[in-house]
Amino acid sequence: MNTTPTSPPSPAPGALDGLRVVEMGQLIAGPFCGKTLGEFGADVVKIEPPAAGDPLRNWRMLQDGTSVWWQVQSRNKQSVALDLRRPEGQEIARALIAEADVLIENFRPGTLEAWDMAPDQLHALNPGLVILRISGYGQTGPYRDLPGFGAIGEAMGGLRHLTGEPGRVPVRCGISIGDTLAALHGTIGVLAALYHRKVNGGAGQVIDVALHEAVFNCMESLLPEYSAFGAVRQAAGSALPGIAPSNAYPCADGWVLIAGNGDSIFRRLMGAIGREDLAAAPDLQSNAGRVARVQELDDAIAAWTSTRRTQDVLAQLAAAAVPAGKVYTVKDIHEDPHYRARNMLLTQTTREGRTLEVPGICPKLSATPGTIRSSAPRLGDDTDAVLRRIGLHADRIDALRAAKVIG
Repeated sequence: MNTTPTSPPSPAPGALDGLRVVEMGQLIAGPFCGKTLGEFGADVVKIEPPAAGDPLRNWRMLQDGTSVWWQVQSRNKQSVALDLRRPEGQEIARALIAEADVLIENFRPGTLEAWDMAPDQLHALNPGLVILRISGYGQTGPYRDLPGFGAIGEAMGGLRHLTGEPGRVPVRCGISIGDTLAALHGTIGVLAALYHRKVNGGAGQVIDVALHEAVFNCMESLLPEYSAFGAVRQAAGSALPGIAPSNAYPCADGWVLIAGNGDSIFRRLMGAIGREDLAAAPDLQSNAGRVARVQELDDAIAAWTSTRRTQDVLAQLAAAAVPAGKVYTVKDIHEDPHYRARNMLLTQTTREGRTLEVPGICPKLSATPGTIRSSAPRLGDDTDAVLRRIGLHADRIDALRAAKVIG
C-alpha cells in the first residue's frame, strides 16, 4: 500500500504567505527560485510565451505531452501566457509587477531594458520591488552579453575541472547543479532583500546572480590554496584530496562511501576493520599524517570492504559510529524508509488527473512548513483570472487573445 503523503501537514499559513512574485524566467535557474518561494507560501505568477510556454515543459520524459520535471518545477505557480515581445504584453507585465513584491528573471542582460522594464523604470513604478536577475555572467563585466548556461557556469566556476578521474575528460555530476546553485543563491538574495526592505523604509533593490559566481562560491579552499601555495587542485575521482581517509570503496555487491577522516572516527574505523595497528600508529593520529599514507589506508579499507556485502559493511560501520553510506539509485531512494518518514517522497495529482511521486520540500520549518498547494499549471491556465485581478475586463482580454498577445 502506498503511504506516501500528499504534502506535509501545515498548521499555519506559509512563511511567505501574502508575498507576490512575478516569474519571467525559464528552464531552471529562475524557475527553481520561484518554486522554492512558492513552496513556502508565496503567490507566484509565471509568465510564459503563448505559443509553446517554458521549454522545460518538453524536456526529458513526457507524460500526457508534458515533462514530469515540469510537475515539480512549477507546482504552486499560476501560468499566464503573455508575449513579452509585444508592447501590449509589456504593458500587462508592468501592471503585474506594479503590485508585486518580487520579480524573477533569467534572461540575457539587456532584455528587460529592451522591453522598457529596466530596474530604474520598475522602481519608479514600484519602489519596494525586489528584482532578482540571474544570468550566465552577471549584469556587468566584459562577458555580460555572452550567452550562458549552467554547464558553462560549472566550467568557469572551477567545478568541472575537479570532476572525474585524473587525466580523463571532465564529467558533469548528472544534474544541472550550476543552475540550481544560482537559484539557491538567488533565493537567499531575495529573502535578504525582503528583510532589508522591512527594516529600512520599504525600498527594494536589484540582486545580480551570475551562474559561474554561484558555483565559484561553493569551491571551498580552491582559491586560497592557490593564493598561498600556487597549488592548482586537480581531479581526484572519488577521493577528497588533503583529507584522509575519505573515499569510495568496493564491496562484493557494489560501492560504499566511507568518511573516516576525523581523528577519533579514524581510530574507530581501523578497529572495525581489524587494523588496530593503524589505529595506534603515532603518525596517523592527525589528518596530516594520514594524508601522507593515504594510499596505504585506502588499500587497507578496500581489502576489508571488498570481501563483504554492502549491507554488512554499513551495519558494522554504523555499530562503530563511522559515517558511511551506500551509493543510492533512485530506486534505493524510493524504497528507503527514512525518506518517507521525513516526507521527502510526496504524491501530486497532475492537472490531467494522474498521480505522480515527487520530491518533498526542503528545508523543513517547524511552525510554517512548506506545502504543495497546487499542481503545475497547463500553459495559460491562469491568464484570465490574473488579468482580471489587475483590472482587465472580458472584452479587453478577448481582444488581446485575438491579437495573440495572450494565450
